[in-house]
Amino acid sequence: MWNVEERFSPKAIEGLAALGFAVGSTRGVVRVEKYGCGAEFRKGQDERYQMTIAPTIMLKGQFTKLWDAGYQKFLLTDDGLKIPALASHLQNLRKFNEELRTALGVPTFYNEALGSVSQVSVYDRVLGRKGAVPDETVGAHSPEAGH
Repeated sequence: MWNVEERFSPKAIEGLAALGFAVGSTRGVVRVEKYGCGAEFRKGQDERYQMTIAPTIMLKGQFTKLWDAGYQKFLLTDDGLKIPALASHLQNLRKFNEELRTALGVPTFYNEALGSVSQVSVYDRVLGRKGAVPDETVGAHSPEAGH
């Protein structure tokens, strides 16, 4: 998980395209994508960019949250759709994260380099406590059959 308060110069953000990232900009919001993953940056009043959505897996053009449900990792969309995270998703997220960090000069710390870091971890199985029914706790639902 990125814990970056650093602001990036417009030149650094614009330079990502030359490194193979798809860079789209609309009214001071920049979306950076590669390998089916993405991140978002917003321009501040100082004309520098700050990350507002950390690197994550994209699903049908939407940012997702990586959820560790205890027995499996899932991708959660903003509307609560729950999709099992595949090994290829996690590999691509790791590659995207490493390349973006390198391109922006952000160091990777040991604990961050060990594997996928989930944005949501809810999987307490004690009846009556928050997390006893993980899907309800995070507001997740599976895709409907045939969709």
